[in-house]
Amino acid sequence: MPIHFGTDGWRAVISDTFTFNNLRMVAQAIADAIASSTWHNGNPPTNGFDPRKIVVGFDTRFLSDRYATDVARVLAANGFNVLLAQSDAPTPAISYAVYQQKAVGGVMITASHNPPRYNGVKLKAATGSSASPEQCRQVEVYLNDNEIQSRGPNLMDYDQALQMKRIQRFNPIPSYLDHVRQLINFDVIAEGKLRVVVDSMYGSGRGVIRGALQGTGCEVYEIRGEMNPGFGGVHPEPIARYLAPLAGAISSGFGDFGLATDGDADRIGAMDGRGNFVDPHKIIALSLRYLVEKRGWRGAVVRTVSTSRMVDRLAARYGLPLYETPVGFNHIADYMMNEDVLIGGEESGGISFKGHIPEGDGPIMGLLLAEIVAAARVPLNELVDDLLEDVGPAFYERKDLRLRHPVSKSAITQRLRDEAPAEIGGEGVAQVSTLDGVKYVMKDDSWLLIRPSGTEPVLRVYAEGRSQAMVKALLGFGESVANSVA
Repeated sequence: MPIHFGTDGWRAVISDTFTFNNLRMVAQAIADAIASSTWHNGNPPTNGFDPRKIVVGFDTRFLSDRYATDVARVLAANGFNVLLAQSDAPTPAISYAVYQQKAVGGVMITASHNPPRYNGVKLKAATGSSASPEQCRQVEVYLNDNEIQSRGPNLMDYDQALQMKRIQRFNPIPSYLDHVRQLINFDVIAEGKLRVVVDSMYGSGRGVIRGALQGTGCEVYEIRGEMNPGFGGVHPEPIARYLAPLAGAISSGFGDFGLATDGDADRIGAMDGRGNFVDPHKIIALSLRYLVEKRGWRGAVVRTVSTSRMVDRLAARYGLPLYETPVGFNHIADYMMNEDVLIGGEESGGISFKGHIPEGDGPIMGLLLAEIVAAARVPLNELVDDLLEDVGPAFYERKDLRLRHPVSKSAITQRLRDEAPAEIGGEGVAQVSTLDGVKYVMKDDSWLLIRPSGTEPVLRVYAEGRSQAMVKALLGFGESVANSVA
């Protein structure tokens, strides 16, 4: 069975590999793994969780509600008490419910920002974070073992499960918003009298930011908030190329800036009043500066290897420890669960901060950005300009370069390390890192990251420069590497 859990679960094409039969087999393997004595590897969470309680949620994709119901039926048949969301909900709301309800874990039916033809499974640990790689491997072990032994899934009748209260429907949003209100200063937002456009991209974040801002006096105009499992034919990913409707709404006068969340609302993107995309690099840096300078908070700063070094420069200014991790929010979550972390984030838009669960969260970061704008009493574009003048300039671009044939990830990584250039674009290479792929850091703090895919013939190339010319030179070097191995 071609089912493998990646850094954030299993994703596949609907009705191809992502079928009801395969999903039931995965749900059975999840039940087996959670019931095993090794699920917590001797380190159970400290929140007094119930080892027989599991939370199940789903997004707005085609059949997600049906898939979630089948997962709940399998878990119920294996003796678990399942809290099944009443309707689509953001992944962070489901993750918070796992923690708040003291469940042993959670299952979220979503393919996040992937194209509409995909669906998937995200597995959550009792802390509200993504399940660890070891826990995901346990699921794969049980999945393979069950297949070898021709052991099918246990399956309970839905109505019977409801009657026996093995499955209970619940709404995760009220408790989630109560928690959010403890972390966001809505009084500051109310004083700002903001005019905001929210683009939910037809995802399960629909209505959440708008609902949170009700009663603040803000004018909130939501677009793409209706149910549309095909996401209007675009990837539900909050990046510039998919946010033309948000730019159109702002230019039509419906708001002074915009907030966008992805298919399951664990990522954030923004847009200023001039229609300029405000990427997660800038959102993380603006948030860090605000939390330290306005709230007086302290703590470690965690970012992935592909995230802006503006964050490093701010952390150094404030005397805060900074940790760099491989790509994937699960690596950030590890620090959040074990250290006093102020903020952690990645270039794809998954960000969280102190007091919140170790999970990327689009709505709460959108609300924090609204608080930042309200407190500053200046437009978002001016905040960004001030940030870039303060710790920039910083220009960023990413390209995925397809190769003509698969290559060995370890071999190309070793080659890039061993044959590191002395300079790129006229700047000397000051540091070579192999934390995740190969990263060349220039003497002027520009950098180039080349990450060979482990599953397809693709080089992922990320570049941040102190000028557009430097970004072009860095990407050009990455393209020359791709051409040399193609």
